Amino acid sequence: MLNHQLYINGEYSASAGNEWIDVLNPATEAVIAKTPKGTGEDVERAVQAASEAGSKWEMMPNIERGKIVRKLGDEIENRRDKFIDLLQEEQGKDYELASGEVDLAIDYFRYMSEWARRMEGDIVPSDRPNENIFIYKKPIGVVAGIIPWNFPVFILARKVATALVTGCTIIIKPSQHTPNTAMEFTKIMDEMEEVPAGVYNVVTGAGSEIGNALASHKDVQMITMTGSVGAGTKVMEAAAQNITKVNLELGGKAPAIVTKNADLDLAAEAIVTSRLANNGQACTNAERLYVHDSVAQSLTEKLVKAFEAKKLGNTREDKAADVGPLINRDRLETVEGMVSEAVEQGAEIAAGGARGEVDAGYFYKPTILTNVSHDSTVIRDEIFGPVLPIVTFSTLDEAIEKANDTDYGLSSSVYTEDLNEAMRVINEMRFGETYVNRENFEAVQGYHAGMRQSGLGGTDGRHGVEDFLVTQVAYMQYKNDQA
Repeated sequence: MLNHQLYINGEYSASAGNEWIDVLNPATEAVIAKTPKGTGEDVERAVQAASEAGSKWEMMPNIERGKIVRKLGDEIENRRDKFIDLLQEEQGKDYELASGEVDLAIDYFRYMSEWARRMEGDIVPSDRPNENIFIYKKPIGVVAGIIPWNFPVFILARKVATALVTGCTIIIKPSQHTPNTAMEFTKIMDEMEEVPAGVYNVVTGAGSEIGNALASHKDVQMITMTGSVGAGTKVMEAAAQNITKVNLELGGKAPAIVTKNADLDLAAEAIVTSRLANNGQACTNAERLYVHDSVAQSLTEKLVKAFEAKKLGNTREDKAADVGPLINRDRLETVEGMVSEAVEQGAEIAAGGARGEVDAGYFYKPTILTNVSHDSTVIRDEIFGPVLPIVTFSTLDEAIEKANDTDYGLSSSVYTEDLNEAMRVINEMRFGETYVNRENFEAVQGYHAGMRQSGLGGTDGRHGVEDFLVTQVAYMQYKNDQA
């Protein structure tokens, strides 16, 4: 069993408190690690260390920071098998998705390292004679990165790589459910002699305590958090005390629209992937399906067949298992309750609809619900489990209207062979991402950001880099003896 410590100012240390949090394997319910329940005093030490390291790290040439960020990706690759195993154990992913997540994190560090020479300011003309206006782009400062449990390796990469390459220092708060991969990455950081002490820090503990303490600290310049809407709201409230910038990727309720002109085999395959990826626990998962009534029966049959063919089990031990556990008992009971409520409201179970028949762990069968009311909880609220509610429509106007009828605005998708339909959906959907004829998953060079309650800002691509920078304008007046 792993016993973790905090990592502050280049050293491992005990928490100021004397409380611990058990980390469970969600497939077996066994305790696999203990992590310190950090305190406000620990946050204070971490912020002080990050603040003091800031000037030295910022003044390092961009290209040198870029080399370090690339090396971090290389070091993760050297320990690839270790990261995959830890990820499967603490989070419950199947091997394909776990290995894909680790590989994406490696790619992300390498991609972000290339931005070292691309952070550019500007020179704009002045209204005055003998003056130049210089616009500088500078690191925002101390960043607090709050990491979720559903993609703990990739999202750590998103926050750490972008912060480091832009010249920011960072304090990360891993999820209390999945700290093991973060602490494995911390071993790499501890070995990086090129990185000054205090540039990278880790404080573990409960999000309600550590996250809010970081968000309300006057010396933290930005909070970048991935998590639930409720947690994001608390972070914004705390950050408002000091007008601290927030960068939030929150929940999603991604609609998938299948028109009468869709390739149904392609749609079925992509929707299965989009709904069941990470055991249904991704903010980009297709959370609700709108299908034209003329093809609804055919598509539903294909989806039911695919869902029922999925094998439930401990994906770390059983390589044939397709769908693993939910993260904890609370999530299992929430998903179970949402399905029961939908059935009480008239929905019909076409597949699944019950807990997995296993001896231990938090398993729920891949589930399809038909005859679902558009006002039901499974349509309105994020499920975050392997459940797909289906609603039919008769016109594309109706489908777009229903798809947009949500408080969320992260991901969406459409399946059609008609270019005109695809363009209408792209232009009329109010979501940060729209996928056409493919599964829902973003690219590192894109910009993974939502609208409405799905968040503010992102950490991918050029726009993500800019979120970690601030602008300083210098008005340079000079003498012109020739005038």
